[in-house]
Amino acid sequence: MFRKSARLFHEVQRLPPRRTRIALLTPPCIMLALLIWQVVLGHQMKHPEMSNGEITGWTIFLWLIYLRLITVRLVTDVEAGELVVRLRGLGRKRRVPLGGIRSVETITFDAGRDYGGYGIRKGSWGQAYIAGGNQGVRIETAGGPAVIVGSTRSAELADLLRDHAAGFQEGDATECT
Repeated sequence: MFRKSARLFHEVQRLPPRRTRIALLTPPCIMLALLIWQVVLGHQMKHPEMSNGEITGWTIFLWLIYLRLITVRLVTDVEAGELVVRLRGLGRKRRVPLGGIRSVETITFDAGRDYGGYGIRKGSWGQAYIAGGNQGVRIETAGGPAVIVGSTRSAELADLLRDHAAGFQEGDATECT
């Protein structure tokens, strides 16, 4: 029988923030208005022409996509031997072996300015997993680019990673803003 490893840290954050949810709501609402205009009220759109079935199908599709996106969560777990960061609902997961961590630091950031928004972001600085807020942990790994993990409990996560990372040097940790 398999035993699930004990979690040392667990955090779930909602994604996207409220203002992003409102922006994501715009396309399904527009399609709903077009559906009411054409199908319910009987006014035919002229440019582009869409059948009642097409408008109904697109409206349902956009609402399903919206409902899926607002249920996505950023889940951060530290288990025996690894950090696991995943976007539950999208099937994206990143595993970072604790033994491969060179340095850990808590950071303050502006998600839009520094990383281009929320979600999974890639750049020359590495890969960021951000659900909201402005706090996180920057993790330098021995085998690749940095990993930035947004967290409302960044100090706790950083301390835990420092305590359990085999390759970590005491002088490597810094606090930056």
